[in-house]
Amino acid sequence: MISTFLVEHAALVPPAFWIAVALVAVLALLLHRRRARRALLVLAALAFAGGIGLTMFPPDGVSPVFCTVQFSVPFDGIDTLANVALLLPGTLLLGVALGRPLAVAAAVSGLSALIELVQATVPSIGRSCDTNDWFMNTIGAVLAALLGLVILRLGGRRDRPISRRA
Repeated sequence: MISTFLVEHAALVPPAFWIAVALVAVLALLLHRRRARRALLVLAALAFAGGIGLTMFPPDGVSPVFCTVQFSVPFDGIDTLANVALLLPGTLLLGVALGRPLAVAAAVSGLSALIELVQATVPSIGRSCDTNDWFMNTIGAVLAALLGLVILRLGGRRDRPISRRA
C-alpha cells in the first residue's frame, strides 16, 4: 500500500523527504528552545512506534526465513529514501530531548539491527531482512544526529544569558 503510493509518485519522493526532514528539524528546534522535553519525548515515541510498526506489518503473508546480505551502497531508489527516513524523526527528536544525539544514533543503529534480526527469524510477520535496510536506517540515524547537534548548538546560543560589560 505505502510502497505502491511511493512508486506511483516517485518524482515527489525526494523533495517530500527533504521537506519532511526540514519540518521535523524545525519542530525539534522550536520544542528545544521552549524546553518542551516531554513533547520531544512523546513525539519521539510516536515516531518510533510508527517506524517499528511499518517494519513488522505483514505485506502479503508469510515470507521465507532469510536475510539478504549485501555489501553495496544503494543510494538510489525509493526504498533507499524510505529506509533513511524510517527512524530519522524519532532519532532526531529523542537525540534533542536527551541532549545526546550521537549516543541515540548508535542505539537506533542497534535497534535497526534488532528489527532486521526479528524479520529474519520470525516468518509469521511476512518480512525478510536485508543488511542494506539496516545500513540505510543507520545513515538516517547519523543524519538525525548531525541535525540534532546543530539544533542543540543553535538552542544553546539562544538560552545563554547576555553578558554586560561595565
